[in-house]
Amino acid sequence: MKITADNITVKVGDATLLDGVSVTASPGELLGVIGPNGAGKSTLLRTLAGLRGCTHGNVRYDGRLRAEATSHQRAQQVAYLAQRGPVAWPLTVERLVALGRLPHLQTLGAHDIRGAAAIAAALADTDTLHLRWRIVDTLSGGELARALLARALAVDGAALLADEPVAELDPYHQLQVMEILRERADSGQTVIVVLHEITLAARFCDRLVLLDHGRVVAAGSPAEVLTDANLHTTYRVRAVRGEQSGREFVLPWQRLS
Repeated sequence: MKITADNITVKVGDATLLDGVSVTASPGELLGVIGPNGAGKSTLLRTLAGLRGCTHGNVRYDGRLRAEATSHQRAQQVAYLAQRGPVAWPLTVERLVALGRLPHLQTLGAHDIRGAAAIAAALADTDTLHLRWRIVDTLSGGELARALLARALAVDGAALLADEPVAELDPYHQLQVMEILRERADSGQTVIVVLHEITLAARFCDRLVLLDHGRVVAAGSPAEVLTDANLHTTYRVRAVRGEQSGREFVLPWQRLS
């Protein structure tokens, strides 16, 4: 599914959260949305997912206006992982992940033949299979974050939109999650991820969109976006650059006054 935002603006009262933002994400691509706190990253992701309307501009799915798809169709095709919040019911992890199949159950009833396999694959991919019988309110923050990612993976839609999926994870599981997103993109899904970790963004993403104050500062390959000038202006940091296994890396190193 190709997702396109065409000059979208989002306003709430006197506040402009997004200002004339244009973004395109294509099948087989991992698109990273980066920027400092308050830049509009989460607002953009929610707008692309159809969870927030635009004051101006349009969002299109495969060339069709987002509004032309029903909420049920969007739920089947677009999986959205929000920043972690409380889970309202004392579910087991397996039941939580199974909620990702609800959009398919509405049309397939008891004959969701892909459901069990999708749930099992999501649990295995996120290293939560051993937690499947645990009640979610007994999990650590990192375990819950992985379980919520598994729920989004279980949707098995054409697009996956994830808001800071590595924020509470240790380095091992941060790498694991980014590898999962990379694999999903390589398999043909459209994957959009909001990240604060520019080192991971540079390593795993095909393209980046850098936001600041609700506007696009730069868009393109990681090398084109993560320039010294952009890092100085938007993040007020100086980065160390190097190469490992033939690949360049970017590491934030020093705050600038």
